[in-house]
Amino acid sequence: MTALVHKELAGGVATITLDSPPNRNALSTRLLAELADRLGWALAEPEARVIVLTGTGHVFCSGADIKEQRASGPGSGAPVTASFPEVLELIWESPKPVICRLNGTARAGGLGLVAACDFAVAPLTASFAFTEVRLGVAPAMIAVPVLRRLSARAAAEYFLTGEVFDAARAVEIGLLSAAVPPEELDAAVARYAELLAKGGPEALAITKRLVREVPAMSFTDGLRKMTELSAERFTSAEGQEGIAAFMDKRPPAWVPRAS
Repeated sequence: MTALVHKELAGGVATITLDSPPNRNALSTRLLAELADRLGWALAEPEARVIVLTGTGHVFCSGADIKEQRASGPGSGAPVTASFPEVLELIWESPKPVICRLNGTARAGGLGLVAACDFAVAPLTASFAFTEVRLGVAPAMIAVPVLRRLSARAAAEYFLTGEVFDAARAVEIGLLSAAVPPEELDAAVARYAELLAKGGPEALAITKRLVREVPAMSFTDGLRKMTELSAERFTSAEGQEGIAAFMDKRPPAWVPRAS
């Protein structure tokens, strides 16, 4: 049976590719299971410093597999998207930075994957839409990561109308990190990956949490906790190696060596 999700490791970058173009990389039960497996592999692989999630064909991900959803029907038990929350959580909680390299358009559930990633880069030719309400359903699960990226106004506009919007607008509302001409997509993703690989693995994982958690702290509590964290990182083995490398004018030990 041909795999629907592929994995590759090169230069410290673990690339995970959705490869089900006949159904536009829809989130079928099998694709989700394979995606969860490949993410687990990337998270456990010591040489993988950065994870890139991408797809084949002209569509990154069209969302739920409608044929499977229809087959499940009322009273058929657990929804076929039962593993989707697991996938979203693996991406969101990943201690390693995750870059979404959109090979093309994304819709509905596919935008949940986009929002869960730390970075998202798409070609300017891509389009996006939260189409759930037009099917009489709701963008329920994906709201968890998406509402952490979009402003309340933008979320209401596109969740409620289902209107298609372009990549430039997706950058404006916080869904994408960048939108570039198609021929510049790989270079833009490679640039992010190279920059990320220069950061200490522990420092990156901690900083990911910091970005999400500090805004919810009171000013005084935030300063207290961040003062403690700062002292801890300067005295950590990773912090000491980073400082030593800076003083010695050499790359830190964690930076992947050129092959």
